Amino acid sequence: MRPSVTLFAMIDLQVQLNRLTLRNPILVASGTFGYAKEMSPFVDFSKIGGIVPKTITPLPRPGNPPPRTVETPSGMLNSIGLDNDGIDTFISKHLPYLLSLNAPVLANIAGRTIDDFAQMAAQLNNHAGLAGLELNISCPNVSGGVDFGTNPESARKVVAAVRDACSLPVVAKLTPNVTDITAVAQAAADGGADAVSLVNTYQGMAINWRRRKAVLGNVLGGLSGPAIKPLALRCVYLVAKSVNIPIIGIGGIGSIDDVMEFLIAGATAVQVGTANFYNPGLSERLVGELVQALASEKVASVREIVGTLQGLPPRSC
Repeated sequence: MRPSVTLFAMIDLQVQLNRLTLRNPILVASGTFGYAKEMSPFVDFSKIGGIVPKTITPLPRPGNPPPRTVETPSGMLNSIGLDNDGIDTFISKHLPYLLSLNAPVLANIAGRTIDDFAQMAAQLNNHAGLAGLELNISCPNVSGGVDFGTNPESARKVVAAVRDACSLPVVAKLTPNVTDITAVAQAAADGGADAVSLVNTYQGMAINWRRRKAVLGNVLGGLSGPAIKPLALRCVYLVAKSVNIPIIGIGGIGSIDDVMEFLIAGATAVQVGTANFYNPGLSERLVGELVQALASEKVASVREIVGTLQGLPPRSC
């Protein structure tokens, strides 16, 4: 049942991630929502908090050899390899449509060098209406894809270079495939990130033992879906406990209970990822269910429940 208009008016869903303001905390994750046009029959874009389209790179990429996806227990492995048409085609073909939607759009960018990131940021900075940038420094499916996200100093430098190159809010999307994610999150904060997205996929693989062969064409892939939710929650909690930076939680979100767990653990917003493949209208539905959940908790604002897990320090952002 959809919440009443009166209930929507009573609950404040707006969230602030430093320079980035969102009307509600429910976004859709890069790589699971295409360029949004594919999802138009299923989602009223004006109802969700934001759209993160698929990653773009300086030049077109063909991606990895097939097979590129395989279903696993409670999850999915993918090895797409950042298949995309490059930033010029994104700007000329996809960005005008995205900016015509009544939803904040955060362009997701990836590069091989710090200069790549800075140049792409400068190029996108010229397009009014873009809400911000998400830096993909954490893709496990391409050569060098996680280099900036596994070394704190490299993470700081790439974020700082992007901040210098553009005036847009900057979100750093981090990999969980590290020993200490809090060190990388702190480095991103030191570099000037407005927020961090936690987390990208966990590296894994699937094997056809009868054929003595890896299932994915690229052998290794990124694990997403419900299987990683406990691990992603841990990352959100650890960063919220030790780094003073807003967090966007990602990993296995498929219900309002999942959303609430991430918010309580310290995330200011969340992204729906793998669930878009089997329930493309989920993000819009979750906004309505969030209103009901907050009303049941007798709070007037979503901000009142962020980071309220026992043991977390008070959040100042």
